[in-house]
Amino acid sequence: MSVQSTTLENGMVVLTDDMPHLESASLGVWVKAGARSERKAEHGISHLLEHMAFKGTKTRTALQIAEAIENVGGDLNAATSIEHTGYFARVLKDDVVLAADILADILQNSTFDDDELSREKQVIVQEIGAARDNPDDHVFDLFQEAAYPTQPIGRTILGTVDSVRAFSPETVRKYMRRNYVGDHMVIAAAGNVDHESLVGVARERYADLAPNGAPAPQRAEYQGGQERLISDHEQAHIVLGFEGRAYNSDGFYAAQVLASILGGGMSSRLFQEVREKRGLCYSVYSFHWAFADSGVFGVAAATGEEEVGELVPVVLDELRRATETITDDEVVRVRNQIRAGLLMSLESPSARAGQLARQQILWGRPIPMQETVERINRITAQRVRDVAEQIFTAGNPTLAGIGPISRLADVESIGETLKR
Repeated sequence: MSVQSTTLENGMVVLTDDMPHLESASLGVWVKAGARSERKAEHGISHLLEHMAFKGTKTRTALQIAEAIENVGGDLNAATSIEHTGYFARVLKDDVVLAADILADILQNSTFDDDELSREKQVIVQEIGAARDNPDDHVFDLFQEAAYPTQPIGRTILGTVDSVRAFSPETVRKYMRRNYVGDHMVIAAAGNVDHESLVGVARERYADLAPNGAPAPQRAEYQGGQERLISDHEQAHIVLGFEGRAYNSDGFYAAQVLASILGGGMSSRLFQEVREKRGLCYSVYSFHWAFADSGVFGVAAATGEEEVGELVPVVLDELRRATETITDDEVVRVRNQIRAGLLMSLESPSARAGQLARQQILWGRPIPMQETVERINRITAQRVRDVAEQIFTAGNPTLAGIGPISRLADVESIGETLKR
């Protein structure tokens, strides 16, 4: 394995995966802080901070940041999730140090100018409106809220119009000082990159970074429930889910395999039964989202008003069947799919850098590919059936729906059906 790791004096970890045959490199800074790190009055601030990081520092204006990276043919981007925030760059091999310097500048020296903040808050208000207008996105916000009500992990990443408009520059600075600390940050790079050069930039540019002190997020407590929004959309958008498994739990890999068997592709059970055989919808798939201390397993579908009443019973039948009839052949097929996906991801420096950072944050070390493959290969059909039984019959389901959903069953009857 070509991965090198260095832990700086402030607790920040620098990881590199050298791919010397490439002419480029992807690098980024990942922070173990996202939407669930926010206090109630900070709802949406993680995402706002991600936007504001590119809006000017003590040494560069927003235009100068853009020009510095684009003058060398590179690009910058960022993303906020429930548990993490990442800031990324992709450049040619000779410009890795420049990109690392720019990333350090926006994370250490951002000014959060009042005028820039006002403009960006308005941009995010428009983004919130666009998300609400898109039922494909909005239904998942409702689903997360129903699964984890009144908890940070159940809130939307974007925040609300009121919460975003209330933020001040000092609010953003306080959140950043509290959460952007050394032992919660990872620099990862993959491609044609020199490890010691990257360590040198990190050691110099993050010298004043506080080493620790970020509070642990509120522990997640899956509860389940339902959120419904009847609207005049053409289709009914539905997400049905259950408590899943955390990253470090014993059932994590089995739940991942189960999600692929049920709804991970055109050969999956749900696709074949719901779409191919019955024609009940265009899109249906299952997913398993793992968090540090919890997880959700779900099925998402979009269908017409007339088909809503038939769709859910068919899905429930497939979930029940999964607890009894998953075969060795299906598990082997999914193992091969996961293995192929993992190996294909190794061809992308961006995917490799992101994978390294997430592994460091979640498990405290990079996980060799062979170790991951061996864990997946140990999953048996019986193990998947057992995890399916546990997920689908223990606890309360979560149901979210948007559109013409008057014929959609209520969450209580769904739970009773699965426990019979």
